[in-house]
Amino acid sequence: MVKVTASEVNKLRKTTGAGMMDCKNALVEAEGDFDKAIEILRKKGQKVAAKRADRESSEGAAIAKVNGDNTKGIIISLNCETDFVAKNDSFVTLANDLADLALSFDNKEAFLEADFNGISVQDKLTEQTGVIGEKIEIGSFRTLEAPFVGSYIHAGNKIATLVGLSANVDGAADAAKDVAMQAAAMNPVALDQDGVDQEVIEKEIEIAKDQLRQEGKPEEMLDKIAQGKLGRFFKDNTLVNQDFIKDSKMSVAQYVKSVNSDLKVTGFERVALG
Repeated sequence: MVKVTASEVNKLRKTTGAGMMDCKNALVEAEGDFDKAIEILRKKGQKVAAKRADRESSEGAAIAKVNGDNTKGIIISLNCETDFVAKNDSFVTLANDLADLALSFDNKEAFLEADFNGISVQDKLTEQTGVIGEKIEIGSFRTLEAPFVGSYIHAGNKIATLVGLSANVDGAADAAKDVAMQAAAMNPVALDQDGVDQEVIEKEIEIAKDQLRQEGKPEEMLDKIAQGKLGRFFKDNTLVNQDFIKDSKMSVAQYVKSVNSDLKVTGFERVALG
């Protein structure tokens, strides 16, 4: 049997993230061949991944990142099966490293094929599935571009948001973060009423009419009253029309205008886990 040194085992552990005994056993099986040992660990990951393919991976870490000039942001979620793994420091570090790389890509497919320290992102996920023993995958992949993009990650990496503003002006960074926090806390369905799906609008009108009928309102009044209730729905559920959580006397749109009279929110993205 080939004898492997502690330094060789440690080097393989740092390269792959696998446990010490797994690394030692892989090196022994590979007769000391470092690259072959990596391949053995990857194949182990593939076997674990195949066994756990039908498992639900609803836990994980949602990470938002913005580029250096604040014109593009991304959110990815690195998903796993349990909250225990999601809170692990090495898992969160991997999620952040992957998010840094994701900033250079516009879609999930290209990102999964990208090089990550000598192997593809997809292969890294498969490798980590073997290391951790849980299904590991990229869940969400969202991008946002604007003249100024800000981000926010809620404590515990369970919610991540991006917000786009119409200009990079004094105060844009604080404004974008405040609105990103608003989006995280209030979970709007759209930026404004124009962004709400017609199906949602029709459903809300029908719900309102049903409630009004139960209250005994005459049929000829239902449309008018339902439209009023729809206006309330837009106010409560669209980002720019919501009451600003730091000052409920103004809407989010009014808050942004208080920073700069020409400033507008142009878009947002929100990813939540768990």
